Amino acid sequence: MQANHILDMQLGRLTRLGRADLETEAGELRETIAELQSILGDDVKLRAVIIEELGEVREKFGEERRSVLEIDPGEFDIEDLIDDDPLVFTMSASGYVKTVPADEFKTQGRGGRGIAGTKLKDEDTLTHLIQTTAHSYLMFFSTRGRVYRLKAHQIPVASRQARGTAIVNLLPLQDDEEIQAIIDTRDYETNRYLFFATAKGRVKKTRFNAYDSSLRAGLIAIKLNDDDELVEVIPTNGMFDILLSSRFGQTIRFTEDKVREMGRNAAGVIGLKFKKAGDAVVACDIAREGSTLLHITEKGYGKRTPVDDYPTKGRGGMGVVGIKITDDKGPVVGTLVVDDDDEILAMTSAGVLIRTRAEDISQQGRT
Repeated sequence: MQANHILDMQLGRLTRLGRADLETEAGELRETIAELQSILGDDVKLRAVIIEELGEVREKFGEERRSVLEIDPGEFDIEDLIDDDPLVFTMSASGYVKTVPADEFKTQGRGGRGIAGTKLKDEDTLTHLIQTTAHSYLMFFSTRGRVYRLKAHQIPVASRQARGTAIVNLLPLQDDEEIQAIIDTRDYETNRYLFFATAKGRVKKTRFNAYDSSLRAGLIAIKLNDDDELVEVIPTNGMFDILLSSRFGQTIRFTEDKVREMGRNAAGVIGLKFKKAGDAVVACDIAREGSTLLHITEKGYGKRTPVDDYPTKGRGGMGVVGIKITDDKGPVVGTLVVDDDDEILAMTSAGVLIRTRAEDISQQGRT
């Protein structure tokens, strides 16, 4: 019907109807243009329109934020919050470790009674005592020739009397290994070495930075025979004179350059041959001219001898007598190269610690 009605209209009437619609639309467009120009020409109106339209968008599409905004702290090192304070590190034969602020120990004269350094279980003994700082690395070398490391501040601080924390809670030690040697260092310089000594008298020299690893499982430090174990590890510059001392009083001195540089997996070469069966290396030291070599025996006997009294010999010899062993003195348990102005921290197997000056221990000849 509508189509028939349109067909019945005269052509002129249709033309006037279309023109009227176009004129109406044109008028509306002019009004819109004028309104938009007015808005664009007035900053106040423009801001009002933007606010109104943003409000409409928020009402239509608004919902709770799903992303999380956080402030980026940038690079952060926990050591920035830890003072690099001096510490005394101790470890017992049963594997308990701790650090104690160094200022808790006071200097005493030779023969002093000492103070309680650590609380030990029955039949437990102290095996390591190191003066270090909170930011230093502690490198733990096991009897089976592996090495692990921790920062000193990662070892719980405890009182002098406290037993400490079991090392197995800090390091993934294997069932058949114990910590035998510990050194502390601030860095892993490329011009430094680690010098190894084993109970059977073997020695090895390896670049220090070969052990710069944060692997929690540790690294192979030296290859050992089944009947041998690691005794000592010391940092060197590759050109030092070395002193090896045995349980029965033998001491040999030789230049470090007689031991060629080797890799981590090497077993080393012979450094000291023994005169008596059952003897073993107990210590390895750097010979400093003008210093003295301090022997400590099982019965608490101490003896200082000038380093110059030990002649330099070839590697692999038997050396000379450093101290005569008697029943009253007992076998040698350790040695240390000291100067007169050095201070010595010593602790008994019962956990009593004494701090004394090296000059308070008289010098004696080798024999």
